[in-house]
Amino acid sequence: MKSYLAAAIQMTSVPDLQKNLTQAEELIDLAVRQGAELVGLPENFSFMGEEKDKLAQADALAQVTETFLIKMAQRFQVTILGGGFPVPVGDGTGKVYNTALLINPNGQELARYHKAHLFDVNVPDGNTYQESSTVMAGKALPPVHFSDNLGNLGLSICYDVRFPELYRHLADKGADVVFVPAAFTAFTGKDHWQVLLQARAIENTCYVIAPAQTGTNYARRQTHGHAMIIDPWGVILADAGDKPGVAIAEIKPTRLEQVRRQMPSLQHRVF
Repeated sequence: MKSYLAAAIQMTSVPDLQKNLTQAEELIDLAVRQGAELVGLPENFSFMGEEKDKLAQADALAQVTETFLIKMAQRFQVTILGGGFPVPVGDGTGKVYNTALLINPNGQELARYHKAHLFDVNVPDGNTYQESSTVMAGKALPPVHFSDNLGNLGLSICYDVRFPELYRHLADKGADVVFVPAAFTAFTGKDHWQVLLQARAIENTCYVIAPAQTGTNYARRQTHGHAMIIDPWGVILADAGDKPGVAIAEIKPTRLEQVRRQMPSLQHRVF
């Protein structure tokens, strides 16, 4: 593993595939021009709209989004995480998997993860979310991709961040860097987003790269923003604020080694 720059992209995705992909391409270009070699896009980056509209376009969204990720990785010669987009399950249920896809600079798929924890919550701001009405929960634990250059990369998506056992699984598999692409609600994000990300980084002594949605995406759907990169000690290295943009920070193997030496908590586990 070498030292390198990583980018967590922040978007305001809307119910318009092409508009979102144009925004994503501009922000990938911005990140690469600043030196990023690993780029993460947020959950719902290619489409964020009503559930019925998502399902109606699911086949096209899946195909066009995957083609886009391959094209961007090849064009910019970077490794890209597409942090969450719908892929039809294909079992007659009419549902989709919320899918994260990691692509290398050659356009090859490195890892794929179907979101396991679905956001079925009545938020105190009056909004109700029922992700399971259109999304099938993934049955497999998230993968870790082993990279000699970038370190061991673990995948997760948004609501997963509230379930520490998933990240302990990633740590057990050797994760050095964990992705948490999200579309966190504005109401829950203001209280929980940062502290949960820091907790996942600290307890697993790993870097956290958390791309995010921000602003008003459609109707009453407002997202929190603050795409972040956090180091293994819990230090916030970069924060994109509340506007579309990019959070960029250096991922250092020497910092990982230092923190794991100073705080070897993973070696002290009893359970």
